[in-house]
Amino acid sequence: MDFKNKIEIKNRKARFEYEILDTYTAGIVLAGTEIKAIRLGKASIAEGFCEFKNNELFIINMTVQIYSHATYFNHAPKAERKLLLNRKELRKLEKAVMNSGNTIIPLKLFINNKGFAKVNIALAKGKKLFDKRETMKDRDNKKRLDQIKKEHRT
Repeated sequence: MDFKNKIEIKNRKARFEYEILDTYTAGIVLAGTEIKAIRLGKASIAEGFCEFKNNELFIINMTVQIYSHATYFNHAPKAERKLLLNRKELRKLEKAVMNSGNTIIPLKLFINNKGFAKVNIALAKGKKLFDKRETMKDRDNKKRLDQIKKEHRT
C-alpha cells in the first residue's frame, strides 16, 4: 500500500540553531486520532525536543492538533509521545546526552510507505551566536554567487 499524500513536517530552525552530530529514524507511539491528524498535516515539531525518562525516549512539545472528526475520544495536543528505537541506539544516545551536554531534537516527521508515522531525530549541539552569524553569512554568500552566475549566463 503506497500512500499518495506524502506528509513531511520539518523543523526548519533545527539546522540553524544546532550543529547536527548524528541522525536516527524512530517510530512514534500514537493514538488513533493522532495518526489521523498527522496524515492531514496537522502537526508541528518546531518547539519539540527529546528527553529520557526511565530509559525510554520521549518527544516533548510536539503539537498534534485535535482531530476534527473525533468524538470525545480525542487526544491531548501537547502530550509526551514515546519514541521507538532499538536498545543499542537508546543506550548510545543516552550516554551522549548525559556525558557531553548534547541534546536530541526532531528534524522531520513523516509517514513511511507502510503508513506508519516516523520521526528523524538528531543528536545535536547548540550553536553559539557567532556560529549562527557564520551560517547566515555563508547563506548570503551562496545566494549572491547564484545571482552572479545567473546574470552571467544571460
